[in-house]
Amino acid sequence: MDLLTTFDKNLQILVYIIIIIVSTTIITKLIEYLIKKRAKFNKDMTATLLMKDIVIYSLYFIALMYILQLFGVNLAGTLLSLGIVGIAVSFAAKDIISNLFSGILLILGKSIKVGDTIEIDGEKGTVQRVSLRSTTIIDELGVVNHVPNSTLTNNPYFEFKSNELRRVDIIVGLPLDIDVEEFRDYITEKIVTYDEITDSPRPNVFVRETSFKQIKVKVSFWVKDFDTEDSRKLIIDNKDKYKLVIANEIRKYINNMGEKNE
Repeated sequence: MDLLTTFDKNLQILVYIIIIIVSTTIITKLIEYLIKKRAKFNKDMTATLLMKDIVIYSLYFIALMYILQLFGVNLAGTLLSLGIVGIAVSFAAKDIISNLFSGILLILGKSIKVGDTIEIDGEKGTVQRVSLRSTTIIDELGVVNHVPNSTLTNNPYFEFKSNELRRVDIIVGLPLDIDVEEFRDYITEKIVTYDEITDSPRPNVFVRETSFKQIKVKVSFWVKDFDTEDSRKLIIDNKDKYKLVIANEIRKYINNMGEKNE
């Protein structure tokens, strides 16, 4: 009878554990689905993603506490023990705690939002996510960089305008016999003839450096945005495409002007 009672008790505990795990998994998956669905209609998902992390971690913690209770673990004693060793743990987890509070400060201060383009320690990219521990940025090549939140709150970083992701810069050296103003007027008018390049902001030409050999200029323009889930990929593809196209237009202009001056 004792063995049967013990078996029934263990089976009951196992069933409870399975129910807790399955319920927690279903709830977390539902939350992730709703967040993903919301992302289609709301571009600023910074605070929403942070709240999702907090809710999911809380659910995991509650589920763990219930499972410990099923095994007869004294929660009050456990929490007391955690309080006793709290100082030692805080030293070991100081970086985690620092990143946690830094993440909360970033969200509450709205200094960094999902979709912003930033540069820190020479790494430039678009903010993809701000989580409890780190901020995820992705560069033009698709390389993902996880920056600890404490790095962003304790170090200076550059924040670019919202259209920075769509910007294309081409550095070119113009021969000294080419009129820079005429080049600017020609190339900016040529650029806006392409449908996938925007005229607002309008393309422009900036002089970077002048030497006895050449005039180095920067040609800047912006490709159009797309209101789709794959907008980032389409933007990057268009940037690569039109960087080649406009560079070729510049080459043609320089060659034609060279032939005229001969």
